[in-house]
Amino acid sequence: MDSYRVISSDSHIFEPSDLWTSRVEPQFRERAPRVVHRAEDATDWWVCEGLKGVSGASGGALTGVRFEDPEKVSFTGSLKDVWPGSYIPEAHLKDMELDGVEGSVIYPTQGLVLYGLPDGALFSALCRAYNDWLADFCRPFPHRIKGIAMLNLDEVQEAIKELTRCATLGLAGAMITVSPPAGRSYDSAEYDPLWAAAQDLDMPLSLHVATNRTESQNSALDVEDIPPAFFTNIDHWVRMSLAHMIFGGVFERYPRLRVVSVEQELSWVPHFLNRLDNTYTQRPQARSHRRFKNALLPSDYFHHNVFLSFQEDALGIRDRHIIGVENLMWGSDYPHPESTFPRSRQILDQILAECTQDEKARIVGSNAARIYHFD
Repeated sequence: MDSYRVISSDSHIFEPSDLWTSRVEPQFRERAPRVVHRAEDATDWWVCEGLKGVSGASGGALTGVRFEDPEKVSFTGSLKDVWPGSYIPEAHLKDMELDGVEGSVIYPTQGLVLYGLPDGALFSALCRAYNDWLADFCRPFPHRIKGIAMLNLDEVQEAIKELTRCATLGLAGAMITVSPPAGRSYDSAEYDPLWAAAQDLDMPLSLHVATNRTESQNSALDVEDIPPAFFTNIDHWVRMSLAHMIFGGVFERYPRLRVVSVEQELSWVPHFLNRLDNTYTQRPQARSHRRFKNALLPSDYFHHNVFLSFQEDALGIRDRHIIGVENLMWGSDYPHPESTFPRSRQILDQILAECTQDEKARIVGSNAARIYHFD
């Protein structure tokens, strides 16, 4: 990969322990996320309104351990071991350079779990506080580090206001729940003003894994009790949301809207595309529902408007021509335990070995550069 610019379209920070308690509006401060120490195993965990963090301190404390000693990878960790690059921009940049990465698109860690909070007013306040901190984190290196805002869609007009504010702050996109509450799926007309705003602001909207807002589906339980079947089928919710958007005509009405599936890999996509078009052409439920203009198929809208950030899905890369090379963006998932850091280039060389030079350049960097406006 030496001749290519490598951009991670999915990197993370690990939130400082006082991020929300120091920044959220005073009326929410007592309820803000905070770190608690578990004495029995000397580990630290984020808690908020009874929700335990997605991976405790391990989300920033076990970076690279999978390559050094896989047996040590767990859900537990201590704040004292969290990598400085997880919360200090200068250190983050040094880790990027160590990993051979020129640009990073930044998502939260604990912030993912907060999408499971039932109190919408609290959640919106926490989003605003995080977005302010993230803008500060990215500001020293605007051409190398691009932040993705957190957005709550419970009140669409408030979400549009926050999306506009985040664009003004210099953030590069926003993250919406991968699975909205029952009865409010993304084919609903209530979201049309949001799609229009995101299109006009040129702010891609991300559907990141583990941001479910439907109570029966959210992953904000005790992480140690989540069954393996949940992670095995993690792409279920993004498929539902994308299908609702496509069949609901969202991309027909808003052709410049870009939606990104993040950390849900790729190999489900060929079957999904086949099912989209088969349903549209063969199922009476779809045939009586909507006909797209210019004889376009659902898969055409997917290829034009949907992008996919993956990490290590060699099977998906095998099927890249079905998925669309223009739609693929690699991400390291730094600094999480499953991250490719610090061997990202070595792993990319392996999984992209059969790609052409042009395909490699697009997948590892130029697609992300186009979507997120890296110079």
